[in-house]
Amino acid sequence: MEPYRLRINGGVLSPGELKYICEAAEGLGLDAISFGSRQDIIFPEEIDKDKFSQFDKIQFIQPKLDGIENIVSSYVSADILPSTSWLTSDRYLYILEQFKHDLKLRINIIDPKQRLVPLFTGHVNFIASESEDYWYLYVRLPEWKKTEMYPALIYSWDMDKVELAIEQVLQEEPETIETLFDLVNDAVETNNRTVDKPLEVPFYPFPYYEGMNRFGDKYWLGLYWRNNRYDLNFLKKLCDLCAECKIGKICITPWKSFIVKGVPVESKLKWEKFLGSYGINVRHSMLELNWHLPVNDIDALSLKKYLVTNFDQNDISTYGLTFGISNFESKAYHFTSVVIEKNKKPELLGDFIIRDTYNLLYAKNFDPNTGEYIMHVQDVDKVELPGLLMELSKLYFEQLGTQRDEVKAVETKKEIKEENVYQCQDCLTIYNEVFGDITQDIEPNTAFEDLDETYECSLCEAPKSNFEKKVLVK
Repeated sequence: MEPYRLRINGGVLSPGELKYICEAAEGLGLDAISFGSRQDIIFPEEIDKDKFSQFDKIQFIQPKLDGIENIVSSYVSADILPSTSWLTSDRYLYILEQFKHDLKLRINIIDPKQRLVPLFTGHVNFIASESEDYWYLYVRLPEWKKTEMYPALIYSWDMDKVELAIEQVLQEEPETIETLFDLVNDAVETNNRTVDKPLEVPFYPFPYYEGMNRFGDKYWLGLYWRNNRYDLNFLKKLCDLCAECKIGKICITPWKSFIVKGVPVESKLKWEKFLGSYGINVRHSMLELNWHLPVNDIDALSLKKYLVTNFDQNDISTYGLTFGISNFESKAYHFTSVVIEKNKKPELLGDFIIRDTYNLLYAKNFDPNTGEYIMHVQDVDKVELPGLLMELSKLYFEQLGTQRDEVKAVETKKEIKEENVYQCQDCLTIYNEVFGDITQDIEPNTAFEDLDETYECSLCEAPKSNFEKKVLVK
């Protein structure tokens, strides 16, 4: 039976909202709630749906049955991790507020300069660009085999209607990104901007996200419970303390944990006493924090404990790496550096006992944002996993320096490479001949001189004569 979930837009909610959810969970006979990998809240046990009417502020959903999905966002990392300069906490909230309809597709709204929240795990992935209020769009519709880049940047205040248009044209079964682009453009008017350079996603090690941490003139607190069952009494008291300290938001992470930002310096001792009174451990090893497990999967939790214990006993470092446990039949997109995939047991007659076997995969360059996974070994026993994972960890650290050197070499080449572009003098939009302007049906590698004299800026509609040749140093 699929557990009931609560959609939490972007993984952000107020202390008052979380407290109401905890009280509803109590009223439905629960003593704990769990968090999902899409920053939603899960009721981990069976509940009496006839009692739902008592809690009219909550929409209880079962995604597979109801077809309603959640938005994932990197709001949780704003102000505490590296970020795109224009993408502030407030900007996230304004953008998330747009999405009021019941979503039929998974949406990601992500800053590429952070590593806590995965970029490409949605069907519709908005990735912040360097141009203020413009987003790359990467699409992987349910029937598509790979993620494709939409050939235009999307304006912040068009994101909701673009996503809704994508949902509405699904019935036409677009098979290519170009077809999807044409269908969406026919359906809605938008302030698209040309893509003038490819998305660059820097590699950052996976961050430590637990404990009380100083950032600027305040603290942020990350809390993680290894069994993903968060006690309702504790959460309600935490919400009261947030209200007392005038903390307006609580953020759920995709790692089944949550973060409270903006703890005043003068309240730090009060928070530490509060955590101590409940015996809360806020300093787990990174060996534990960098795992993604299926919800309510006792076998996966047991396997993780076994592997982490082996890492600890052998004094193995996994800094920067992330690990996931999945089922071979699962269609979920991976978003960890290393994946431990449990194989399906063959169906046999009689009283045969068959051991579980596993496959090990790792992301290209150990960076899950590449979306490419390499099979390391297949059909190995549980006892073989610790040694093989330590082998992969060693390979990661051996490649790490090499990768950095390669990146530096590429950057050095970019510094001496010059590229001619044409820039609108009113809104600073760039026409790059390499990319063309697909918003106006201009193919890539079309010289600016070959454009019709009727050509206009895709953003502000200034005439072709308003563009000035510039040298872009890369």
